[in-house]
Amino acid sequence: MIAMIGRYIFSFAIVAFGVETWVIARQVGHSLGPQYDVLNVLPWLPANPWVAYLFGAIWVACGVGLLFERTIRISALVLGTLLFLCTVILDVPKNAVDISSVSLRTIVFEPLSIACLAWLIPPPGAIPAWLVRGSRYLLGASLIIFGVDHFIVLAFIATLIPAWIPWRLFWSGFFGVAFIAAGLSIGLNRLPRAGAIGIGLMFGIWVVTLHLPRVLGIYGIPGAPTNPDEWSSLLIAVALWGGPWAIAGPNQPLSPNAGSI
Repeated sequence: MIAMIGRYIFSFAIVAFGVETWVIARQVGHSLGPQYDVLNVLPWLPANPWVAYLFGAIWVACGVGLLFERTIRISALVLGTLLFLCTVILDVPKNAVDISSVSLRTIVFEPLSIACLAWLIPPPGAIPAWLVRGSRYLLGASLIIFGVDHFIVLAFIATLIPAWIPWRLFWSGFFGVAFIAAGLSIGLNRLPRAGAIGIGLMFGIWVVTLHLPRVLGIYGIPGAPTNPDEWSSLLIAVALWGGPWAIAGPNQPLSPNAGSI
């Protein structure tokens, strides 16, 4: 049940990314203004409206395709491959210029994590064993890096937690530990389902308590409801909520024997 719920959530996020890409592609150079750079306006894509229209259509098609058994394999392969290539070609060089930047590093490992989740969602045997195994390692490493980065910018992360939640510095550190624990669990294949369910739940809580209220204007953050970066952050959190749940089912490749067949 949780795997099916997770797949619907993950698919919704991918379709929403496609729609967001279309919307923003129409606004590049117009209403958004010069304060938004390529990174914010078109996540993981060049600032070319026609490229954005094409990739938006691909995201929508892949998101819908993940919902059906006949198309889940090709949709997962296309989505994961394109996100991986966008990460390596577009985002890694930006981070290489400033290797110590936590924000640029995050921009590298977010699409990489989503790519790995896409490759892990199809049932066993649908994706090559080497890709399943590699995806598990990369996803685990990405989560560990997220956790380490949490401790590097611990005080800043605490400021992002809504003011009505007490002990914000504690929760900031707790989230860092949770990232590392889930990364080790998935990467080493030790209780991977528990790690996936736990990290998905954490992102689900973030969606409800942090990202969604921000884009709805509930927290009164100036410009948040119309800021494409806020919407992208919301959809990334939704994908990282649904994706781990989608791979946590008893019949998914995330099992002790995954990648060894």
